[in-house]
Order: sequence, then C-alpha cells, then structure tokens
Amino acid sequence: MKKIKILIPVYNDWESLFKLLDEIDKEIQSIDKTEFHCVVVNDGSTIEAPEIKVPKNISTLQIINMKQNRGHARCNAFGIRHLSKSLDFDHLIVMDGDGEDRPEEIKMLVEKAFSNADISVVAKRVKRSEGLFFQMLYQIHKIITLIFTGKNINFGNYSCLTKNDVKTLSKKESLWCSFSGSIKKHILNLNTINSIRGLRYFGPSKMPLFNLIIHSLSIIAVFKNSVFVRAIIFAVIIYILKDEVGFLLFVISIILLIVFSFLVYLISFRENIKAFLKSDDNVASIKNYTH
Repeated sequence: MKKIKILIPVYNDWESLFKLLDEIDKEIQSIDKTEFHCVVVNDGSTIEAPEIKVPKNISTLQIINMKQNRGHARCNAFGIRHLSKSLDFDHLIVMDGDGEDRPEEIKMLVEKAFSNADISVVAKRVKRSEGLFFQMLYQIHKIITLIFTGKNINFGNYSCLTKNDVKTLSKKESLWCSFSGSIKKHILNLNTINSIRGLRYFGPSKMPLFNLIIHSLSIIAVFKNSVFVRAIIFAVIIYILKDEVGFLLFVISIILLIVFSFLVYLISFRENIKAFLKSDDNVASIKNYTH
C-alpha cells in the first residue's frame, strides 16, 4: 500500500479548504492501493476553523496551527521540513488550498510519480485562468528569469515529491525564500504533467501586484550568483555597444541593471537558514482528525 501525504497551506480561507478536501476526496477514490493523508498548515489564521469532518477517502487530516503568519512560501517550507523528520510516506503532494491547483490533476501527478518512483513530478502550467494583464506579467517574469538565471521555471507549488527530494529540500535555506526556485536549483531530474491553472473557489485572488513582484524576485534570488555574473556580462556588452545604442539608452540600461541586481540582493536575505531551522518554534498546536 502506497502512502501519499498532501501538504496544504491555509490562511483564513477555510471555506475553500473544505471544498478542496471534498474535491480531493472525489478524485482519489479511483486510485487503488494508495492511502492519502492531508497535512494543513494554518498560517496564523485570525478566523477560527469551523467544525472539521474528514472526507471518507482521506485516511487522516492533520492541522498544524502556527502562532504567527509567515506567508504561503514559508508554510510550505516549514511543512516540508516538518514532514522530512519522519518520512512516513512514499510521496508528498504540495498544493494550494484555494482551488487554483486543480484536484482533477492529482491522479495524473500520482500516475506519473508511480511510473518512475525515484523522480519528482511538477505541474507545468500550459494554460492560466487569470486576466490578460496578469498573464502578460507572468510571461515577462518567465523571460526575465530565463535571461538572468538560465532556468525556465514554468511551474508553481503544485508537485508530487519523492521522499529523497523532500529530505534534500528540507536542508536548503533557499526553500525559505522560494519553493519553485529551490526545486529547479536543487532537484536535477524532474518529470512533468501539463496543468491548467484553476479558478479560486471563493473570491478574487488575494495576491496584490506588489506581492507578485516580490514572489518573482524571490524565485530569481535563489540564483543570485548567476544573476550578478550575467548582469556584469550584460553591462560589459552594453558598454562595448554604447556608441551604437546611444548614450541615453546606455545610461538607462546600466541603471536598470544596477537597480535590478540590488533588488535581487535585498530579496536574497529572505533565505534565512536560522529562521528556517527554527520554524518549529512557531507551532502553536497540532490536531489530528480521523473518521
């Protein structure tokens, strides 16, 4: 019997979480010889969770209540480190709790993971549900990331990780900054499934533009050394071509490179290994639920 744990962060959005659990329950009932256990990291919610009932196809539900809100990425980082201490599972699925990571794709993730049990699987975004402006920003983010890191990062949190990769990630300080960046940096072999970004179950997206920028820079900051080297190379090339491009464009380009590199440098301080290793100190309580 295979054992899969599903890690889900939540902040106040209990309505979406319970709908997600019901949808997961429907999708996993046809997956044979596999136990599913859900681990929910409550990121210091200010709204108390309503009465909890474990869906019939989910073996256990664990809710880890945090004292302080640390943010979505750090919930996942804590959860991965917390679960790495026992590794009493075969695979770990990481997914958002609002419906944007579609439960309909869990079966594809699991089948791909079971077809090669030693390689983690990520959900590659082939279609997004957001508006045109957001999609344009996302494409710009991907291009900038590729230019300055050499990495094509076309996936988010939705993934199915092997025990070995969970153990590897649990020791990397970059995980405290960015999940997808850490996956791309530290996990050499990855399988993929095609994934469609779903719609939130309730309400609009909670991530404002400023947070989206921080999220993008956090991914890039995982590769800060590559960013700085490439920025210097680009600056030298621009300097060599300054007569062709013109003095004004030369100055603007250099300023943009300096500002971008400085922002990446600042964001890189989010990689705090001490805070990551002490993240257990933020646990207020752990509650376990069964049928």
